[in-house]
Amino acid sequence: MVHTEDISPRYKDFDLWDDRSILTAIWDGQMAAIASLQSALPALEQAACAAVSRLQSASTASGTGRLAYIGAGTSGLLAMQDAMELPPTFGWPMERLLFLMAGGDAARLRPVGLCEDDQDQAQTDAQKAAFHEKDVAIVVAASGSTPYSLQVAKAAKDKGALVIAIANNAGAPLLELADHGILLETGAEVLAGSTRMAAGTAQRATLTAFSTLLMTRLGHVVNGRMVNLIADNEKLQARAAQIVTDLAQANLDQAKRALADAKGDVKLAILLASKDGMTRDQAQACLQDKGGNLRLALQQVQEATHTGRV
Repeated sequence: MVHTEDISPRYKDFDLWDDRSILTAIWDGQMAAIASLQSALPALEQAACAAVSRLQSASTASGTGRLAYIGAGTSGLLAMQDAMELPPTFGWPMERLLFLMAGGDAARLRPVGLCEDDQDQAQTDAQKAAFHEKDVAIVVAASGSTPYSLQVAKAAKDKGALVIAIANNAGAPLLELADHGILLETGAEVLAGSTRMAAGTAQRATLTAFSTLLMTRLGHVVNGRMVNLIADNEKLQARAAQIVTDLAQANLDQAKRALADAKGDVKLAILLASKDGMTRDQAQACLQDKGGNLRLALQQVQEATHTGRV
């Protein structure tokens, strides 16, 4: 069993190799890291399914089901990066996101290594987070034994939160603790112990896969389009108009008018552009009736076209 801290004899005299050989070795390591995700897909699927079930049962009101991203060092930074993409990409509310990083905000700008061992701070952070049974905690640690991450994970589980762990060492305590453990067997690094490399690449790919599947099952993706994106710049405004055009089978002018009427809400705009005469209130009621699921709402609108009702 090879762990992330092990030294591989393959890279003996690595610093004496020529440039192309060094780059090739790094490339090989990155490709192997991505390949490690394949064997983890069943566990990832089960984790996402459990997270969907937990979050679907929670409303968007303050204090209900949240996604908590937890980690330290490189693993923590990768977790934070994935979390920060959820609001603009999928419209996930910021009030339903938690960030617990060893060292706090300062650790996102400069290394604070000792904080990874601070279990007291972990306990304090967990208490402030006030975890409950509707929350989903995603804990990332290459070693699977980082004291800060382990302590937060334990505190979250004790409060009934669903704990999903991503680690790169088999038999890691974090994987044993979690409700769903996702093992990425990336093994020894090209640079021994530098888990920003293969382990980090595998973690990044896993987080992307997990959050994309999760948001798709929560109804934020239709026909491969991001129907809940926040269009807060020109590029995204143009993308939003194209999404409305495609899914509502409307022209660009109709899409832009619908977006204006919907105050930028892409889902509502798609419904408005799909049926002449529909009001914003009617579109909101239709979407709410379907639990925010645009595909189901569109089906209702299409059926209503034949009866003249929404």
